[in-house]
Amino acid sequence: MKIGGHMSISGGFSGIPERAKSIGLNCAQVFTKNQRQWISKPLNMDDVILFQENSKKYGLLITVAHASYLVNLAAPDNENWEKSIKSMVHEMERCSQLKIPYLIFHPGAHMGKGEDFGLNRIVDAIDKIIELSEVKDVNITLETTAGQGTNLGYKFEHLNYIIEKVSDEKRVNVCMDTCHIFAAGYELRSEKGYENTMNEFQNKIGFEKLVAVHLNDSEKALGSRVDRHAQIGYGYIGRQGFKNILLDKRFQDVPFILETPGGEELYPQDLNVIKEIFEGEIL
Repeated sequence: MKIGGHMSISGGFSGIPERAKSIGLNCAQVFTKNQRQWISKPLNMDDVILFQENSKKYGLLITVAHASYLVNLAAPDNENWEKSIKSMVHEMERCSQLKIPYLIFHPGAHMGKGEDFGLNRIVDAIDKIIELSEVKDVNITLETTAGQGTNLGYKFEHLNYIIEKVSDEKRVNVCMDTCHIFAAGYELRSEKGYENTMNEFQNKIGFEKLVAVHLNDSEKALGSRVDRHAQIGYGYIGRQGFKNILLDKRFQDVPFILETPGGEELYPQDLNVIKEIFEGEIL
């Protein structure tokens, strides 16, 4: 089983693999820079090399990156839209240096201009990113969202539209966030509801496009459209929902990434709950 968590880059990247292993994780997600800044200083290449060496040493199977929350590829105003594109190009370069294959981001918010406008704005932005970036070994990865405010990506068909319309769909993948899709109205708990959700995901997007799962419980109810993560088994998705997900063979090669409250300090509690759910069967 590939299971990781979002890890702090405070102090550099090189210590992440050992910290992950000490917690019981074999995968990781990182920000490539301070996520509150559009652009940051160059990476310390000595730290980058040691990160790659330590990833092999401590058995870190895969690392994915999450783009800055400043990025909004659906932004109506050209200044923020162009800043977002530039920031994504910058982060793809950093991913390439770190040998991180997937850059995950929230598709964007249309800010009142409407979903059609926003989706086409995202398509145009991704095409520009692919055109401007010289990086070929990093894929842009759309994350499902809860649909809070004017955020797009809360329907599987939103992601399908973007993938079908971009100039090179091979460069675009998907990350499923369990809290987000549940808050968006996709049932995960009952057997029938779960199968309906996953069948819709397969029909609209396809599991071949899925490269990561953010494994988070939801503090808010089904269909609330509110993005509030909870620790595994302590939210509205609950243990049955996660049993459905973790025993589903369609996810067996996909890394699960924890983004639960408390971060690295409380990830061991999440892992213990997962072990309790399956009586040691999974881990």
